[in-house]
Amino acid sequence: MRQCDIITIFPDVIDVYMRSSIMGRAQKNNVVTIRAHDLRAYTDDKHHTVDDTPYGGSAGMILKVEPIHKAVEAVRLEQEKKVRVVLLSAKGERYTQRDVERLAQYEQLILICGRYEGVDERVAQHIADEEISIGDYVLTGGELGAMVIVDSVVRLLPGVLGNSESAVHESYSIDGYKEHPHYTKPAVYNGWRVPDILLSGNHSAIERWRKKHARNSKKKEKE
Repeated sequence: MRQCDIITIFPDVIDVYMRSSIMGRAQKNNVVTIRAHDLRAYTDDKHHTVDDTPYGGSAGMILKVEPIHKAVEAVRLEQEKKVRVVLLSAKGERYTQRDVERLAQYEQLILICGRYEGVDERVAQHIADEEISIGDYVLTGGELGAMVIVDSVVRLLPGVLGNSESAVHESYSIDGYKEHPHYTKPAVYNGWRVPDILLSGNHSAIERWRKKHARNSKKKEKE
């Protein structure tokens, strides 16, 4: 069984999504365990303080290193397990499908959700194995990024998708590849027709059509 642990100050936000649809079924089928941990539970003061003002002065508050370190150590599996600790960060490396495939090889993912103005840099230096960004923009926190990573990784695990071929022939399964168009019933709607070749029953011709209409962005760049 695989395990994903998300450290956040908003665990309820994570739980709602992870109980739904494919993620929910994957957990019910014991393929993966997904847990959201409240960072405030790993503080020692009566106010459960997880942030403080930055040294050197600047706007905003910074997530403290102590509760994050305690949380990671508390949820980490045994030393012999293959574990990866990821900090969601706007300054991290951009997330790609190759990262999805790489992270799917670990037995446990621990995802740290940043908040406020940032996270004490000692988290990146001494606790996290890597920093990841899901795009070149800034969000209010790392929760959305953590859910993106968990969703994309879990769906690659054996037994999660109804058809194992689904993850093989979809967009980004190969660098630069984007999947061919899809159609379903009715064959004609509002005067808009499904391409005749898809209704022909000629599977070799359909396969050629699909290859022709799949997008290969890298090939186009070279051309």
